[in-house]
Amino acid sequence: MVIAEIEVEGKFNKDVDDDNSPSKIRLEHVISFSDAIFAFSITFMAISIQIPNLPLNNMTEQQFITKLLQLLPQFEIYAVSFMIVGIYWISYHRVFNYIRSSHSILIWLNLLFLFFVTLISFATYLDFKYGNFHIVFVLYASILTITGSLLVFIWLNASKENLLIDKTMNTFERRFMLYDLSMPPGIFLISIGISFIDIQVAQYFWILVFVVKIVTRRRFSEIVKR
Repeated sequence: MVIAEIEVEGKFNKDVDDDNSPSKIRLEHVISFSDAIFAFSITFMAISIQIPNLPLNNMTEQQFITKLLQLLPQFEIYAVSFMIVGIYWISYHRVFNYIRSSHSILIWLNLLFLFFVTLISFATYLDFKYGNFHIVFVLYASILTITGSLLVFIWLNASKENLLIDKTMNTFERRFMLYDLSMPPGIFLISIGISFIDIQVAQYFWILVFVVKIVTRRRFSEIVKR
């Protein structure tokens, strides 16, 4: 297939690529496309919030406030989903900050990753409407697990194929990146098992993603400064 033979070259720092061959996709275009998919996913989540039909006649302000308070569970789900997508977006750019070029395998991994990013918005919509069903939580956590795992595969592929920009990146930094990328999908995967015991505990277990990200990044900064 022609698509499978497409090569990708470029730099994240937006250096001009001398090769203007139509058979090549510049890496900065791949990243721009990915950013658009992330933006779409977040936008879809926002417009999926189920706003109730509020009669304008004979409604007191207190009744209006009561109706708005009924939306709080949806806003909570949206906030969590927004933060998770945000974490994956930050991690995605951290990965591609080190990638100088690519090939068809990495491009297809990237497309598959973006496909599951869009599924996060779908899972959020299901959670809005059918959050009381256990299968919805399992589906949501599974999508998050696969999404994070694909980002890990992207990093492993880039490392294996020697596609990193910074040749001086040491073993510790590479391993830390792998650890940092692996933690979120690992937590989401564990939460699936916990959900069969207590789904509420499994939901709160996701908080570890944010805690671990903050702690590990702070620890990494301290080690690098030594």
